[in-house]
Amino acid sequence: MHAITILSFLLFTLVVAAITWKMTRNDDHRHSKGYFLAGRSLSFPLIAGSLLMTNLSTEQMVGLNGAAFVDGFSVMAWEVVAVIAMVLMALFFLPRFLKSGITTVPQLLEIRFDKGTQLITNIIFLLAYAVILLPIVLYSGAVGLLGMLDLQGLTGIESNTTLLWGTVWLVGLIGAIYALFGGLRTVAVSDTINGIGLLIGGFMIVYFGLQAVSDGNGAFEGWRILKEATPERFNSMGNNEQSVPFHTLFTGVILLNVFYWCTNQQIIQRTFGASSLAEGQKGVLLTGFLKLFGPLYLVIPGMIAFYLYANQGIKADAAYGHLVFNVLPPYLTGFFAAVMVGAILSSFNSALNSTTTLFSLGIYKEILRKDASDEEVVKSGKVFGWIMAIAAMTIAPLLAGQESLFVYLQKMNALYFIPILAVVVVGLLTRHVPPIAAKLALILGCVTIFLVYFVPPFTGLLDYIHDFHFIGLVFALLIVMMLIIGKLAPTSEAWIQQDSGEVDLTPWKGAVPFGIFLVVCVLTIYISFA
Repeated sequence: MHAITILSFLLFTLVVAAITWKMTRNDDHRHSKGYFLAGRSLSFPLIAGSLLMTNLSTEQMVGLNGAAFVDGFSVMAWEVVAVIAMVLMALFFLPRFLKSGITTVPQLLEIRFDKGTQLITNIIFLLAYAVILLPIVLYSGAVGLLGMLDLQGLTGIESNTTLLWGTVWLVGLIGAIYALFGGLRTVAVSDTINGIGLLIGGFMIVYFGLQAVSDGNGAFEGWRILKEATPERFNSMGNNEQSVPFHTLFTGVILLNVFYWCTNQQIIQRTFGASSLAEGQKGVLLTGFLKLFGPLYLVIPGMIAFYLYANQGIKADAAYGHLVFNVLPPYLTGFFAAVMVGAILSSFNSALNSTTTLFSLGIYKEILRKDASDEEVVKSGKVFGWIMAIAAMTIAPLLAGQESLFVYLQKMNALYFIPILAVVVVGLLTRHVPPIAAKLALILGCVTIFLVYFVPPFTGLLDYIHDFHFIGLVFALLIVMMLIIGKLAPTSEAWIQQDSGEVDLTPWKGAVPFGIFLVVCVLTIYISFA
């Protein structure tokens, strides 16, 4: 069994590496546009594949299925509401981003406000990626692999702590090599290939899981048994005792999704590398269409695991790996483990690539060495990337013991998601709000959310208001504050966005109709399972 598992794991991993090397071996990695933006050459299949795969890392596979293990179908909100955010990205945000020809979100804020706003946003992004995002990706990946592979038997190491540290560092080193030596196009190509494997593997888990529910009498019979056994868990409308009550979809949940899909550097950097606006819009909306199927492999397996293992004392975040280990044949376990490693690498190296971009272009080139050559800028990013990777690999194992990985991730993300989103929205929609308003919003927003989340007696506020309503309130207050400052101390000249000429801004004719179609699909899914 171990030999078959290892062989299938190595085979798929080597195939992905070989195809990626063949497709990207002649790419320009010496200059910033080639390294950070793939030479603005990405077509919509690569954009969609990379967007989907970057999102579908183990904090999604392990964390969201763990949330479904506890709460049932209502947690599908994180997948389905995301489609609304992607429609907004394609129709509103992306045309404006590409018009300015930016490489990073902080660059847009420098154009709209000033260098100080750009610097503060860069620092917030870098701290968040170093302390929150990168460690969570590595930790969740290691937990998933420990659950689905018999690593104790494979390695002879009995200590779970030792295995956790070893897995984190091995995956982290591989991801760093991908990101820091390959650049954005290497990340995008490997993401797309791994994405195909992940989708196939994800649906396989559902099939074999439903087979296990029906004792081998077929997946459809397993689905019928699952629905009849726990009908209350198939309700799309979450109640107040669950992690995503329905009413929170209209405040914190939609805001977190809009930031993630519209202004999160880690995600949207591949859209900045689009060869044209039309290609970017196609890629984003195709991703939105594929996300409609997300609940099938990101929620249903958690519900299957609940049916099979609820009485066995399995922890929520261990449920997915336990299911994979028990229902997949050995020759497929190795393949799926390789896909999962690809998912871990995808989010890790995408975040690392974005981190190097933010540092190199936003801090090294703008502040530390303004006269640096293009090659020196790229080199600085690689050095800083290794520093960030080592920091993340050190922090990741220390996350052990979190009650719910996915809930922890969303809570931590809110610290910086909400202030940055508020500033970007006000920056794009207003003409006279001054830089001081943006700086105050960034600093006060982060500090306020931190105090209420972590510092007594401020934490008592959450006894009276749901977490997601609270961050929605903070978002609204930040918007109002910036608008008031804009009225009291407006800039002398109105800001007018200039066309950089970097990208063909001709929109895709099908963007609006397809966006409307996706919104209708979201409403249909919610009504069908209400």
